[in-house]
Amino acid sequence: MKARHSAKEYHKKTLQKIYELQSINIKKKVEEKMNYIETNKAAWEEAFDNRKPNWGENNHIRLKNEKYAFFDTDMKDLVSGLDVKDKHVAQFCCNNGRELLSLVYDGEAASGTGFDIAENILNQAKQTAKKAGIENCEFVNCNLLEIPEKYYDSFDMVFFTIGALCWFQDLTHLFKVTGKCLKNGGILLINDGHPVINMLAFPGEDGYDPDNPTKLTHSYFRKEPWIGNNGMGYMSIEYESKTFTDYSHTMSDIINALSANKMKTIKLDEYEYDVGQIGSDIYDNKGFPVSYILVAEKSSCSR
Repeated sequence: MKARHSAKEYHKKTLQKIYELQSINIKKKVEEKMNYIETNKAAWEEAFDNRKPNWGENNHIRLKNEKYAFFDTDMKDLVSGLDVKDKHVAQFCCNNGRELLSLVYDGEAASGTGFDIAENILNQAKQTAKKAGIENCEFVNCNLLEIPEKYYDSFDMVFFTIGALCWFQDLTHLFKVTGKCLKNGGILLINDGHPVINMLAFPGEDGYDPDNPTKLTHSYFRKEPWIGNNGMGYMSIEYESKTFTDYSHTMSDIINALSANKMKTIKLDEYEYDVGQIGSDIYDNKGFPVSYILVAEKSSCSR
């Protein structure tokens, strides 16, 4: 009986140790996920502090003088056809708010809410709204994965634009939060660089061949993060920066993450032109997708 009792105690202690190790590993993974988001926040805010002269300072002029300024032609056609009048819209990863402000102003939305992790960039968004006389937009500084619950079930439409999804390792988690913020029947709109272009080396990167710019260099199914320490090219001067960490996602990653969160893809269009991710037209009209627009709808029975 004593030996049997000892064996039971040993087994119990072993299981307890396994549970403790599993708990530590889960906590470590959560901390790692939050860590890359925090380091990205620091890198983005540093990039804005090193921005090019007058970057974003005159956005209010275009907002007041162009219809749906800052959207490309196909997005203009789409958003102008969406009925956002008197509705509540949000942009996740809104940067300096120029697209959200344009949609709210020209679409006559009831309100707009922009979320971004970089506080100083959001301050420019607030200044642009003030200069343009747009008073029904709010800008919230937070980690998107930790959006306050007061914004749940609040929006008729949420949208992401170029270079937003790549900052999240787990799209299922991101779209879970997105779904919580959408009203039942609400619309999710994504306009981004196509996953295929992550197979290419961009000008200035290792592996780029100016004589053969369409040479496939990276795996479509890459899981390793992309690491950058040269600033944020479209916004800042080039400098030795804090670390940016972003991720590739396949089209099936995107669709499946939406489906897992009860969001039905109702429209997907692919295009042969860059919408800003590359910053060049060298890959335009080469016979493969360079950008896309996706529209999804949250199920009316979702919770």
